[in-house]
Amino acid sequence: MNFIPRHIGPTLDEQQQMLDALGYTNNLDDFINDVIPPNLVSQTGTTSEPGLSEYAALHKLGEIAKKNKLFKNYIGMGYCETITPSVIKRNVFENPGWYTAYTPYQAEISQGRLEALLNYQQMVMDLTGFNLANASLLDEATAAAESMLMSLRINAGSGDTTGGNKYFVVDNVLPQVLAVIKTRAKYANIEVVVGDIENFMPANYYGIFIQNPNIYGEIKDFTSAITKFRQINPKLAVTMGCDILSLVLFKSPASQGVDIAIGTTQRFGIPIGFGGPAAAYIACSDVHKRLMPGRIIGVSTDARGKKALRMSLQTREQHIRREKATSNICTAQVLLANMAGFYAIYHGRNGLTAIANKVHHLTLLLKKHLMASGYCFVHEGLIFDTLVINGWKSDRVTNNALINNDVLLNNDIESLYTKLLESGYLVGKIEDKLFISIGETTQVEDIEKILTCFMGRPVISEELHATAIIDDLLNYKSLCRTDNILSHAVFNAYHSETKMMRYLKYLENKDISLVHSMIPLGSCTMKLNAASELIPVSWAEFANIHPFTPTEFVVGYLEMINGFKEQLKAITGFADISMQPNSGAQGEYAGLLAIRRYLDSIGQNQRNICLIPKSAHGTNPATAQMMGMSVVVVNCDVLGNVDIADLELKAHAHKDDLACLMITYPSTHGVFETSIKDICKIIHKNGGQVYMDGANLNALVGLIKPAELGADVSHINLHKTFAIPHGGGGPGMGPIGVAQHLAQFLPGYYMDVNGKQNSELSFSVSSAPYGSASILLISWMYITMLGEYGMQLATKVAILNANYIAHKLGQIFPILYSGLPNSDNVSHKCGSHACVAHECIIDLRPLKADTGITEVDIAKRLMDYGFHSPTMSFPVPGTLMIEPTESESKDELDRFVEAMISIYEEACAVKVGKFDKLNNPLKNAPHTLADIIAWDKPYSVEIGCFPRDYLKQNKIFPSVNRIDDAHGDRNFICNCFDFN
Repeated sequence: MNFIPRHIGPTLDEQQQMLDALGYTNNLDDFINDVIPPNLVSQTGTTSEPGLSEYAALHKLGEIAKKNKLFKNYIGMGYCETITPSVIKRNVFENPGWYTAYTPYQAEISQGRLEALLNYQQMVMDLTGFNLANASLLDEATAAAESMLMSLRINAGSGDTTGGNKYFVVDNVLPQVLAVIKTRAKYANIEVVVGDIENFMPANYYGIFIQNPNIYGEIKDFTSAITKFRQINPKLAVTMGCDILSLVLFKSPASQGVDIAIGTTQRFGIPIGFGGPAAAYIACSDVHKRLMPGRIIGVSTDARGKKALRMSLQTREQHIRREKATSNICTAQVLLANMAGFYAIYHGRNGLTAIANKVHHLTLLLKKHLMASGYCFVHEGLIFDTLVINGWKSDRVTNNALINNDVLLNNDIESLYTKLLESGYLVGKIEDKLFISIGETTQVEDIEKILTCFMGRPVISEELHATAIIDDLLNYKSLCRTDNILSHAVFNAYHSETKMMRYLKYLENKDISLVHSMIPLGSCTMKLNAASELIPVSWAEFANIHPFTPTEFVVGYLEMINGFKEQLKAITGFADISMQPNSGAQGEYAGLLAIRRYLDSIGQNQRNICLIPKSAHGTNPATAQMMGMSVVVVNCDVLGNVDIADLELKAHAHKDDLACLMITYPSTHGVFETSIKDICKIIHKNGGQVYMDGANLNALVGLIKPAELGADVSHINLHKTFAIPHGGGGPGMGPIGVAQHLAQFLPGYYMDVNGKQNSELSFSVSSAPYGSASILLISWMYITMLGEYGMQLATKVAILNANYIAHKLGQIFPILYSGLPNSDNVSHKCGSHACVAHECIIDLRPLKADTGITEVDIAKRLMDYGFHSPTMSFPVPGTLMIEPTESESKDELDRFVEAMISIYEEACAVKVGKFDKLNNPLKNAPHTLADIIAWDKPYSVEIGCFPRDYLKQNKIFPSVNRIDDAHGDRNFICNCFDFN
């Protein structure tokens, strides 16, 4: 069957009913012609391919997948093969109850994933030895770059500027980490120096980054070195990048005197996926909690005094602090962080220790036998899971010629590499070295086969085990882990599949996701994440591919990515697309990076002013600040449009130093601005570039192309418009499209996929060449199944649904920035001056002034009706921003409208004295089972818990009452000790 009616909620009859309500008796196109300014509509198509059925699209993608060649991945370099426990794969990774949930801003209906994230944080804290960790970052390289900036803030906060702006990176760092650090430092005015730690002079630096284990697999105890550094420079901020599995066996970074620990949790049950997604971690002392980027889960209390979880210190977030925020990160990797935490819970300390010991033992077994065969290694000390072979003993004879320089000849490297490939093993090959990293999936039989390739003859098990292996840990006792980790009950209670399955369901049942009801969040586009779109992410041909696999072995992946790139180029009108940014915030950053690099290339590097309208997306100012730009805010008029006169005034005033305008289109105010082309011309006339935020692209696809409006660059939120699920706060992807003159300044990569390092650094924004490549499959399926007609219809219905809700709610709430009438004696026909785009903002401030009921009260009361709240107090305080998307049917829209009207009537009842001003259903919301057990309200259980009859058949009870946010920030707790 055609996918279109599966994805789009309202039937044709329902669409016509909504059109009739808006005063349109003809058809959907007439309505759209009134909503969208006609001079903005594109006259070019988006794809020549018709939409395929779900079966046909999966079959087509399956044929593409067959073109990838599967190997056992031994490249390492920060990515290792791992095993996703089936109970986690089926009950979390493939479960819409987990992957369709939103970021847990509404904590009362997010306790399940908040608990999962708290477990993740506790896991990271235990393994790193620190007392604070956040709820994940995007990838390891991004976490390293964030730690560099955090170190600068730590140093500045100390009042000591001894280290200035110089940052030292030890030269045996992972190359992708170094690349992103250097990129981030460029426009943050940080000087990065790479060198041998033996030559490090701490007095001249504010911070240092140490990779441990390093690229060569060596792991060391840096306690003495760090102590010496601090004697010279007490304010030096030390960051250590650590392999998460190695920390099960080895001394924690905190115990070595480190300030910040970062890394990735990919090897805790997360498929490699050609580079992602996987959750990075960052940990430090809690004295730095206000400087840490990303979200932190903490513990507060609810209205009944019960401990409850929430996102702590939300005032640090980028949409609140704007250019003063600690980072621009909006989407993290929550779904993957949850999986990594569950992996640790399922295995427990003993299970993780067994896995780590097995990896370490097999690595030493391989090393011992290769040494016996004459091979030499880069490393001399303790190794965990990686061997780097760079030569052989000088008395080894090859081809009847004595080799005396202890270096493998290139033809020998190639020969060994080829033999391993032919045996099914993909190892790393950089310059004259072979890299072999052992992972969880490695078995003794694999070691035998690898040795056979090196020794030129079969190796049998008896021979392999003939010599006892003396564990290197015995020779490095000072590096062994001695403290008690993962001792909390949660890590010791769920080791059987039955108990684990029930724990996962217990947590899932605490949350509202798209499996329950519409999530009407403005600017977030919580649309259907179709099962057929998600299925291919689990296919081995995509899930088990290393990001540094040579191109000849990933023909299918590259065909899919390049095909998807062409689809996005057609949709946006841009000349080129980069897939590297692995979130919307990273897309913003990459877009401004392209602009700054372009300006540098034409001798205009003095341009550092970024104009940002008040209607722009909340992350924009933070991103501009990260790029070393100064933000100048542009006003908006009473209808929500950019104030053209103010824009012209400020653009002209800064014509000599104007870098760009960051504008969201349609704006966060939810309107199509008729003057958008003129806005772009004003910026270009004054020497700037136009960055168009793609947060609201769902109102444009198939109808309007950003490039044709005059934009030079735009990011594309695949986790909004193109159906990648939000995952409770991540993953996401933020590819950027650029005009031709910016194409050469798109993010590059530090090495090509054949393992050859570039002599000159390319600007990189993510750990992997294509970011979180595996989830691009979701958006490829979305576009392939909808086709041009389906994408256009999806956009039109998204706009129709938003206007229908605005029309219905406009009877009782003022609609900001639309001009929709609020009186029954005025025509409700939606003219081009009156309609909203894909979202609308209802103004609750008059109701608050009249009744004392706030936007928070309404948000919490919606939980009693089974709904997640719309976006609250953004972009305007005291409002709710509603985006229904195209996937919600008319009856679901009506159910939401009915709930909002009922809540309005309850507020009016407070005004007239029917309910007490403080002790009423809105102020007490949400209501829980605990309330029913000990009911003490002056209104009935039915009013409090079952305000509509259908709720008696299908009721979702929040697991906690209203949470005290202020208490949570004053009493910051970040561990999972008995919070229930």
